[in-house]
Order: sequence, then C-alpha cells, then structure tokens
Amino acid sequence: CSVLKKMDDSLLSMSVALGTMLLEVAAAVALGVVVCLLVFRKKKVEETLEAEDGWWGAGQRPESAEDETIRPFRVQTSTEEIQDLYRRIDQTRPVPSLEESRFHYGFNSTYLQKVVSYWRNEFDWEKQVAKLNKYPHFKTKIDGLDIHFIHVRPPHLPEGKTAIPLLMVHGWPSSFFEFYGILPLLTEPANPDDIVFQVICPSIPGYGFSEAPHKQGFDSVCAAHIFYKLMKRLGFNEFYAQGGDWGCLICTNIAQLQPSRVKGLHLSFLSVANPGLIAGLSLLFGQRFPGLFELKDHDVKRLFPFMKKVVVELLKESGYLHIQATKPDTAGRALNDSPVGLAVYILEKFSTWTDPEFRNLEDGGLERKYSIDDLLTNVMIYWVTGSIISSMRLYKEILGRGVGTQKHDKVPVRVPTAVACFPNELVHLPKIWAKQKYPNVVSFNYLPRGGHFGAFEEPELLAADIQSFVKK
Repeated sequence: CSVLKKMDDSLLSMSVALGTMLLEVAAAVALGVVVCLLVFRKKKVEETLEAEDGWWGAGQRPESAEDETIRPFRVQTSTEEIQDLYRRIDQTRPVPSLEESRFHYGFNSTYLQKVVSYWRNEFDWEKQVAKLNKYPHFKTKIDGLDIHFIHVRPPHLPEGKTAIPLLMVHGWPSSFFEFYGILPLLTEPANPDDIVFQVICPSIPGYGFSEAPHKQGFDSVCAAHIFYKLMKRLGFNEFYAQGGDWGCLICTNIAQLQPSRVKGLHLSFLSVANPGLIAGLSLLFGQRFPGLFELKDHDVKRLFPFMKKVVVELLKESGYLHIQATKPDTAGRALNDSPVGLAVYILEKFSTWTDPEFRNLEDGGLERKYSIDDLLTNVMIYWVTGSIISSMRLYKEILGRGVGTQKHDKVPVRVPTAVACFPNELVHLPKIWAKQKYPNVVSFNYLPRGGHFGAFEEPELLAADIQSFVKK
C-alpha cells in the first residue's frame, strides 16, 4: 500500500507538472498569436501632424511682415546684476538637514553650504561667460518670439566632406550648455572615417536666452514648428534631429510635422504616452516569457518587479512634475527671487537623475560626474535670464491637457529612429514599446553607463551612438 501510495503521489505530481506546462505552452502560443496580430496588423493610412503659424509675442500680431534677420548675440551680464546676486546669496537663511538624511529629503543642507560658499566667493562667472561665448550665438524672430541658438560649424572641414546639419534640443532643467562637451566630438571628430556635423542648438522658448511666450497654449508642437522654421531659415531642407527630455518630444514632433525633411531622429529619452496593449501584455507576462516580447536582460532588470522598479521610483522623482503641470507660477515665483532656492531646485535633479543611488551620499554625488563650475553655469543661465517660471510653464502647456490625449500622442513616427538607452534614465521603455510609436527603429542600443543628462554626463558615448546611427 505504501508503495502504491507513493506511485499515486508521483503520478499526481507528474500530472500537475504536465498540466502546468501545457497551460504555460498554451498561454505562450496564445500570447504569440496576439503579439503577431499586433505587430503585423495592417498599417493605417500614414498620418502627419499639422501646425499653423502662431503669434506668441506680446499684444496683437503686427500688420507688417516679421523681421527674419539672423542677428549675432553674445552672452553678457552687468556688474549690477552680479552684485544683486551676491546680495541675495548673503541674505540666505541656512536650514540644517536632518542627521544622516543625505539626499533622501532633497538637497543636503550641509553640502549646500559648501556649494553656496564656492558660488559666492570662488566661482568665476566671467570665465564661464567666455566659455559660453566660445561658440557663435544668434537670435532671430519667429512667430513673435526672439529665438536664441548657437550654430557650431566644423573649424577645419576635411576636403571632400560635407558638414551634416544636426539639430540638438535640450530639456528641463538643462539648457543649450548641456551640449558643450559633445560639440567638439561631432564637429571635429578624431576618426577620419567619422561624419562631420554642423550643430544647431536652440534654446526652447522660455528657457535661457530665448524669449518666453506671452500667451497660453505654447506646447511642444509649437516649439517644434518654430525650430523647423529656424532650420529652414538657416537653409537646411533636410537635417537630423537629436534630443532628450523635452528635446525628445520636440524633435519627435518635428519628425511628425515634417517627415520628409527629417532624415533621422536620434533620442536619448523615450516617453510613449500610448504604448497600447502590447505594453500591458509585456508587463503581465514579460518576466516569465521575455523572448516573446523581445525583452533583453536589461529590460527585465529595469521593469520588474514593476511596482518597485517603475512606479515607486517615479513617485519619488516626479513631485516637481505635478507642481509644474498645475501651478508653475506659484513655486516659480519663489525660485525666481532666491538664487540659492533656484540652485537647490535645479542641482538636486543632477544628483538623483544621474544615478538614483546618489541619494545615499552626503554630497549627492554631484562632483562624481560634473564639475561645480559647469553645474553653476547652467544655474546662472536660468538666473540671469529670469527664465525659471517660463521654463516650468511648458509642463502646464503639455501635460495640463491630459496625458495621451493630444494628436501628437497618437501619430506614429515613420522616419528612421535611433534610441540610446542610458542605464540610469528615469524611465525605461523596451524596444517593443518604442516601436508602437516609432515603427522605424533602426538602432536601439543599451549604453554601459549614464543617466538622464546623457550629453552632459557621457558626451563620448552619445557622440559615438549618433555617429553609428547616421552612418547606418
């Protein structure tokens, strides 16, 4: 009887195991069929995005034609502005951080005192202004706004080569200065087989030295329309576009508006508002069947468990987003008056968005990846232009209407697209998600290191990925 019971138990276990295996195989087959139907379903008629010329300047549009002159511009500040900055820094009231809190409550006050002391007593703004003016700056009026940009041409173009136009667009809380490390790598590549670029880096309207919109409704599509007109005004009928953060969305919108003009789209950040059913299925079954959803080890590591790796991390880092998407002028007014408050608000992002583990360090790891001079230069661009409020308003204009509800959220991007995946990026989207919006992904690379500010932090890696994509 004992032997027979063991045989029965063994047979029962085998039956359960076999049944489970058959269910998993059936589920995998069913999922495979669904995925195939989704991936290979008949394509809809290609859509493009449309944008009308707007008027974002003060008052009514003038009857006379807009002045399309491109004017040279230089960064400069007065002694009075710097003295006012010092006075405001001197009047700051220090607040101690909690013991052992490091960067878990935000910017650590003990380390902040060191940064503020350096800013007040040692930071050489004039030297940084000279660095900013190393490249030629320009301004031009488009749709009522004075648009600032730098246009960097190769100083020594090899014989027989043409400088390929590349538009690079920054995000928040960054600026055109984010690209200063990558510019020489693109315009003066060391490898003679590399492509030589001429790079155009505009400031988003309301950021830095670009005039802020005076009217409601200026979103990423409006910025894209202006930047396309800028490239056209510069004489470029075709060009490549690259962006991260808001730059990703703006460059995506340019490709949607003018797919025949954008030869290639390179993104170092992805945010697909409507990933669709395929994303839901991959979240449910991707950890068990990664190959079915083209998920690599890196994808599985970043996505699962989903609640801990994605939802909780986003909640930790997105408080600013809700404020700026609802009441930007309220918090912005305080930041516009306090240079130290502005520095804390901006610099904290360069800590945790570069590496979430930097929260565990007393100094937030800021000097592990960046120099304090460069970080403060980015802060100064916001301070001397008084642009923090207008930069924050872009969140209200884009997100305030609802996520995934706008036409640009639904129109696919047909131009050749590359995605550079930095491992510490705020949001990770696997290739199969990206292809729901960017069906013509020709390059999707997992880079060995780096976070949200890829061009600023790892210019060599990003430059190499851009080179590889454009060659392809």
